[in-house]
Amino acid sequence: MAKTKRTYEEQTTDPAAQQMLIRADELGIGTAFSRADEMAPCNIGGAGMCCKICSMGPCRLTKEGQTGVCGATLDTIQARNFIRSIAGGAAAHSDHGRDMAFTLKAVANGEAEGYIIRDVAKLRTVAKENGIAIEGRSPTEIADELADLYIAQFGQQRGRIVVTKRAPEKRQKLWEERNVMPRGIDREVVEALHRTHVGDDQDPEHILVHAIRTALSDGWGGSLIATDVSDILFGTPAPVLGQANLGVLKDDMVNVVVHGHEPTLSEMIVAASQDPEIIEYARQAGAQGINLSGICCTANEILMRQGIPAAGNFLHQELAILTGAVEAMIVDVQCIMQALVNLSSNFHTKIITTSPKVRLKGATHIQFDEHKALTIAKEILKVAIDNYQNRGQTHIPQIREDLVPGFSHEYINYMLGGSYRASFRPLNDAIMSGRIRGVAAIVGCNNPRSKQDFLHTYVTEELLKQDVLVVETGCGAIASAKVGLLLGEAGLDKVGPGLREICETVGIPPVLHMGSCVDNTRILTVLTQMVEEGGLGDDIDQVPAVGLAPEWMSEKALSIGTYCVASGAYVIFGGSSPISGMPDRVADSDIVINYISEGWEKLYGGKMEFIPDPDEMIQKTLEHIDKKRVALGLPEYDPARFGRSGDRRMLELEQMPVEEQRQALYGVAAD
Repeated sequence: MAKTKRTYEEQTTDPAAQQMLIRADELGIGTAFSRADEMAPCNIGGAGMCCKICSMGPCRLTKEGQTGVCGATLDTIQARNFIRSIAGGAAAHSDHGRDMAFTLKAVANGEAEGYIIRDVAKLRTVAKENGIAIEGRSPTEIADELADLYIAQFGQQRGRIVVTKRAPEKRQKLWEERNVMPRGIDREVVEALHRTHVGDDQDPEHILVHAIRTALSDGWGGSLIATDVSDILFGTPAPVLGQANLGVLKDDMVNVVVHGHEPTLSEMIVAASQDPEIIEYARQAGAQGINLSGICCTANEILMRQGIPAAGNFLHQELAILTGAVEAMIVDVQCIMQALVNLSSNFHTKIITTSPKVRLKGATHIQFDEHKALTIAKEILKVAIDNYQNRGQTHIPQIREDLVPGFSHEYINYMLGGSYRASFRPLNDAIMSGRIRGVAAIVGCNNPRSKQDFLHTYVTEELLKQDVLVVETGCGAIASAKVGLLLGEAGLDKVGPGLREICETVGIPPVLHMGSCVDNTRILTVLTQMVEEGGLGDDIDQVPAVGLAPEWMSEKALSIGTYCVASGAYVIFGGSSPISGMPDRVADSDIVINYISEGWEKLYGGKMEFIPDPDEMIQKTLEHIDKKRVALGLPEYDPARFGRSGDRRMLELEQMPVEEQRQALYGVAAD
């Protein structure tokens, strides 16, 4: 049965998005928002009660005690579906890491047009961590050996993935003891699929043991490799000024939107757009120049390194085209809607696919090759420029927000301690004293079945009031950017008093943008460095921190959540659960649900829960943070203890008479 159509305000909190949804209805054009209203989700498949891994089925289990044709129980089916999603997510993110490693190899050998090694310091640091000699060697020599090492991690069959050695030492020992240390990235994904083939692994808990190992091959393998190489080739992010939302599109310029996840393409598009030849070509076409912007995680990649504006997050990809102002949307891999081609037929926009792995029927395909990167990037831009003359009426919402992205773990380390004493000590001290209650990592997608951005921003704002420092990646970070939470002065009147002191003193926003969804590994690195700094336990599971994915929708999110659990984190997903099972089932019999929460917590110190209510998400987050504070022997959180120092306090003092200043500062009256 079809669902009731929601109002525009119920579909999204973003006023720019609301304007474009009104425009879509005026034109009679469907979007992901309207399709979500028209199509009711399958309640059996959505709850993980459908098995279709062989042609004896699909088997739909709707009654207690019912089994599939082969005898598979509900718990086995749910575990199989869950690990297959994790394998899909791990494959997507890790394959991205593989491509980055191959690009590094090509750059090291002088075979990649237009690329250079931009962060030699990080190259040397990463190489040294991996046992590669750096003294007396050129950057290209070091990069060549590092690339070979990283490429080998994908096909490796025995041993352990080398970058897992960056986890806390205690955590590494735990993985070894639990027999979940990932051996090779591809091996773990393949084994997940093998185990879930018909007639193979039928013990749900045993299946979920390998789910942990598969996810670890992503988080402490492919994704970490991807982040390393991106920083080496394109520069480790540091704060820059940028903008976000559809208002970044320009009426008088050729608008090119890059969408997907591969920075190899987007970085070269940025370089090509600044070429005088291309700029002149655009002017000859009647435009003032080329205006680049991004959607989804490609937006985060070029935003945090180049300051290129973000047109929006996942659910903005159709809305950008609805403006009528986009000459070309260039896509590579992941999170790309097939609906883009049909939608673009109503406008002049060209959809250009570039990856050998992704084709959209009806789109223009210009295959990207890093060996001829700059040449291909210019070719793509010329196609967009030639299309400028076909533009019709435009409807660009004049809504945009400033933001400061680019808080890599390296920069956080520097900003807390400076050039000569870079350290996480100030952050640890702030948590230990109670100025910062704890840390929340809010990440993940948009989902058109929930109100766009609402869960992200509501949870973020409520946690900030409770002195919880928030770090964000992916579409969640763009959601916060669109409401101004990624500026130093933004919303500090709504931030808890202790956290406000830290933000004012250090000069940081209350929400730190840490990159794309593959860069969740940066968050794990921060937690590891906090452990190594001391005072917050000797492993990640002791740190007062929580991970949240309020609007998740992709398999990648499940892989991310699982490797964070394996690292010791409490992870909360919003929205619906893929393993919710039968509504009238006795709770104790939900083996899979119980195992990924209580079971995983006993084994790894982390757990995963699906909580649709945002207020309960906030409550559970704060309860967990406070529980960890108690376990560490830290003082009870008390917001009344802080908030009377920093810049705000100095402004207050300046307005006081001298006698009152002395009393306030020293507790004594003037002579």
